[in-house]
Amino acid sequence: MQHTDPATLSFLRHRRSHPPKLLSGPPPARAELMDLLELAARVPDHGKLEPWRFAVLERATLDRLAPVLADFVAANGGDETAVEKARSAFASPVIIAVISTPVDSPKIPEWEQFLSAGAVCLELLNAALAAGYGAAWLTGPATQPEFAQTHLGIAPGERIVGLIHIGQRGNPPPDRPRPDIASKTVFL
Repeated sequence: MQHTDPATLSFLRHRRSHPPKLLSGPPPARAELMDLLELAARVPDHGKLEPWRFAVLERATLDRLAPVLADFVAANGGDETAVEKARSAFASPVIIAVISTPVDSPKIPEWEQFLSAGAVCLELLNAALAAGYGAAWLTGPATQPEFAQTHLGIAPGERIVGLIHIGQRGNPPPDRPRPDIASKTVFL
């Protein structure tokens, strides 16, 4: 094939997320974050609707919201383990919320627009990893509409598709078992 990119194929074969507990500061500078967001926006987007947006949660916001999220989990019946997990959910140097913002369209269904926002999450994750950072795509209680609308400026009809945690890499995590692709594939 004339247009192969062995370096990219190798990156994709060996990429892995870095759990937030292994990330440290400092986060990428704002200019670098903007570059990563530009790369993330290069996704399939049928109709050029741009049915997503970003909210960058910097350290001061994360520090302010950590106890609020813990209280939210407790008020919604979370046990002490869930509350403590929520309290540490915002420990990453920076977190970027990728928000699905569906556009009314007679041609492009909402589910397809939602998938475009999911593609943004993966593209942002891979861009951060390729730039040398550690990163992970998570969700959790902060993505619940009741919390996100009140504390993250999410409008009715919008939804957080992912929270992309980014920071300096620690020791690489061990690789996890990968699926048996042959058992999940049919050729018709």
